[in-house]
Amino acid sequence: MANEVYGASRKLWSTKGEEQEAGKKEFFEILKTLEVELGDKPYFGGETFGYVDLSFITFYCWFHAYEVFGNINIEAECPKIIAWAKRCLQKESVAKTLPDQKKVYEFVAQMRKRFVSE
Repeated sequence: MANEVYGASRKLWSTKGEEQEAGKKEFFEILKTLEVELGDKPYFGGETFGYVDLSFITFYCWFHAYEVFGNINIEAECPKIIAWAKRCLQKESVAKTLPDQKKVYEFVAQMRKRFVSE
């Protein structure tokens, strides 16, 4: 699933036009599938933070960049994913480990300048 998320999300910031629109659709299909798997549980593993949570939370620090460059609103489309991410961030070990979203955004902005002609 991580490869799918990565591939679809990359299209959000590194492409334009039809390819980006296809990336948006693919990205939200993946997130909605994850929301179904999450269901009403606090974490993908149930009551405890587990391997799937650990693997997927790493994408959260990229969400701001995806939203800006992809012109999307993840919370509006997938509120359970954002609520889950906020629960994960309440864990000190997670919060201290993830890069700041603004720094990731700045990195993506630099990468976009190199690879996407405006």
